[in-house]
Amino acid sequence: MAARRLQAGKLPPDLLGRMLSTYTQADATLIVPPGVGEDAAVIDIGDRYLVAKTDPITFATDDIGWYAVHVNANDIAAMGATPRYFLASIILPESQATETLVESVFASIHRAAAELGITVCGGHTEITHGIDRPLVIGQMLGEATPDSLVRSADLQPGDALILTKGMAIEATAIIARERRRLLLDRGLEAELLDRCAAFLTDPGISVVRDARLATGAGGVRAMHDPTEGGIATALQELATAADVGLVVDSELLPLAPEAARLCAEFGLDPLGVISSGALLIGCDPADAGRIVTVLQESGITASRIGSAVHSDEGLSLVRDGGRTPLPTFSADEITRIF
Repeated sequence: MAARRLQAGKLPPDLLGRMLSTYTQADATLIVPPGVGEDAAVIDIGDRYLVAKTDPITFATDDIGWYAVHVNANDIAAMGATPRYFLASIILPESQATETLVESVFASIHRAAAELGITVCGGHTEITHGIDRPLVIGQMLGEATPDSLVRSADLQPGDALILTKGMAIEATAIIARERRRLLLDRGLEAELLDRCAAFLTDPGISVVRDARLATGAGGVRAMHDPTEGGIATALQELATAADVGLVVDSELLPLAPEAARLCAEFGLDPLGVISSGALLIGCDPADAGRIVTVLQESGITASRIGSAVHSDEGLSLVRDGGRTPLPTFSADEITRIF
């Protein structure tokens, strides 16, 4: 039998799940081992938990170091932890390597770290052949107490689902920055593209504050950070980790007009594009209203979008009063334009 060919993006969930179950070593100190839908590993180091994450930046090239810090910090925060220390492997293509490029990457990493109170404590730099764009692979370490830890696996049937900010935030910024000339040639206004590019910081791709406010309001059982594959893939990962089904109302999924415009320009489904900046929150339904209110009063858009159900009900979207299966994406929609 021929080996399955894989597409760009995340590994298929079935393959990733099989690899993790086959090759993860048992260790009593590993409180949260690798698993589909869990944002970071959690290690018991005695008086606290060490929360560890690594994530690369492969789509964006503009301000790549800034992206790397924030997306790694997001995964730490989604575990109810505080991001503390950052390391980066910076891989630069031979054809583009200049001192100016090196300094721009270092500067953007340190700028993002300063914004979040994170210490940059090490890493690796390399100039190599065979790649056509800079790559930054980040590693973030954080801290949590046993009481503050949040796991995707703890979502329960009946829990409410909340989404902060909305779909396609990161995709909107990336498309506007990486395809600006093409979009201008297609007749899109420069002012619109400026607004879209600014989605990087407003509403922003960081969910560290979202997570802190939500957990402070109480009742949070699970959180997950949508990245590649968008909200649809994040919902699937969350359901897999918790072994639950999900029912999501499509009309309650926030989508900014600017994000809708850029996705429509390239025929991309907003449900399946990279969406850092949004945070999925699973909580006790009795606490959902309070969590949404706390987020909104702090200037963060938040909407209750659905509920967790028993796993035999599957994953579905409510549309026009009926249920349809939640769409799946074998690769992030944004890969179609890169």
